[in-house]
Amino acid sequence: MEAAREAPGPDLGTAPPPDCLQLFLGFLGLGLIGFGGVLPMARSMLVERRRWLTAEQFTEMLGLCQFLPGGNIINLSVAVGLDFRGIPGAAAALFGLVAGPTAVVIGLGVVYDRYSDDPMLQHLFAGLAAAAAGLLVATAVKMLVPLRRNLPALLVVALSIIAIAWLRLPLLPSMMLLAPLSIFLSWRFPAGALRR
Repeated sequence: MEAAREAPGPDLGTAPPPDCLQLFLGFLGLGLIGFGGVLPMARSMLVERRRWLTAEQFTEMLGLCQFLPGGNIINLSVAVGLDFRGIPGAAAALFGLVAGPTAVVIGLGVVYDRYSDDPMLQHLFAGLAAAAAGLLVATAVKMLVPLRRNLPALLVVALSIIAIAWLRLPLLPSMMLLAPLSIFLSWRFPAGALRR
């Protein structure tokens, strides 16, 4: 991945590798603005604003992080920090991601415990959930763009949607079947080998 990072990306290019303080501050800001879901903001921060990763690198790294146990965004912060600055970078990114939100969640928990029966607060949380769902769908569409000419990858995306969203199969067994299929198809049909 280092060699890919040294070459400029197709659209914007990549910025110089961040240091530990930049990783901490980037993920701290991400954690503080990511109410209802951090993934859309993570892509925006890493690919579009700070240009630490290309769209393809983000998609590949997120794919790995989704396959690992634990929260996707937590795995992503550790993977990005580790990739750029080793263990100190992973610690900086992880601590940045969880420090602010931990304090905010504790404060909101106290408020929610006191006012949970208030209908206005219930409507507020319903609205936040709808906004978070919209952000997630928008991010999914952005993540599909680098895959648009990769038919084997689109096949795996379609199978994932059918298995999890339509058939409602459990995530772990679905991933256990689809991940080896995806690896095989990527090996057998490298990106660009099949074009629409």
